[in-house]
Amino acid sequence: MLKPSVKKKWKWAVIIIAVIIFAAAAAFFIYVSDYYRGNAEAQYVIEQSERVEVQDDMWVFRPESGKSTDTGFIFYPGGKVEAIAYAPLLQQLSDQGVTSVLVKMPFNLAVFDQNAAENVYDLLPDIQTWYIGGHSLGGAMASSYVNKHPDQASGLIMLGAYPVGDSSPIPSLAIYGSEDGLLDHSKLEGTENQHVIEGGNHAYFGSYGEQKGDGTAAISPEEQQAQTVKVISSFILQQEQK
Repeated sequence: MLKPSVKKKWKWAVIIIAVIIFAAAAAFFIYVSDYYRGNAEAQYVIEQSERVEVQDDMWVFRPESGKSTDTGFIFYPGGKVEAIAYAPLLQQLSDQGVTSVLVKMPFNLAVFDQNAAENVYDLLPDIQTWYIGGHSLGGAMASSYVNKHPDQASGLIMLGAYPVGDSSPIPSLAIYGSEDGLLDHSKLEGTENQHVIEGGNHAYFGSYGEQKGDGTAAISPEEQQAQTVKVISSFILQQEQK
């Protein structure tokens, strides 16, 4: 039988552990609750476009009738950015004939679901050629997935992001703005294809406003996204012509 003094010590130990767990949970909740939200334009695309389909925790942006191809693009959102912020970008890409899938991440952090792409393939069996990528943390996690499953995609596309590891096992493209204040450019040395958007910054790949620590853009989000779509489309075309 435990002595009263020992029981008291155990009681306090349990209380301290419970307090630590509660404090950690509260801190995590506060952290994930503070994120960048999609603006009115992003909300409009999600709610009003007839070519956007909601499938579980993802949105599918279908090309216009007659423009559809068998090529698809899976997109991982940036860290602490609401997924719908990328709706305008992916809507434009779908206009080029690429079925684009925007994946919603747990707590808006792709690190919690690096394998999210696995849920997409069976959902869209008509797509024969897949590309995968994302913005910032989402791009890094997409590269991590590709490193482990190189046979699941024909190309990696990173926006304001760098790959996990020295290089990608498949053709890769990195697009970033000249005014990006958050990207570590030194980690892109092993990326074979790089494109700089003059005047662009880190946040304007999405439609969620300014981001803390970012540089000041000299172009609008609309212009940065339009240029991004052109570069992605060109990259995909080059890969499919090989």
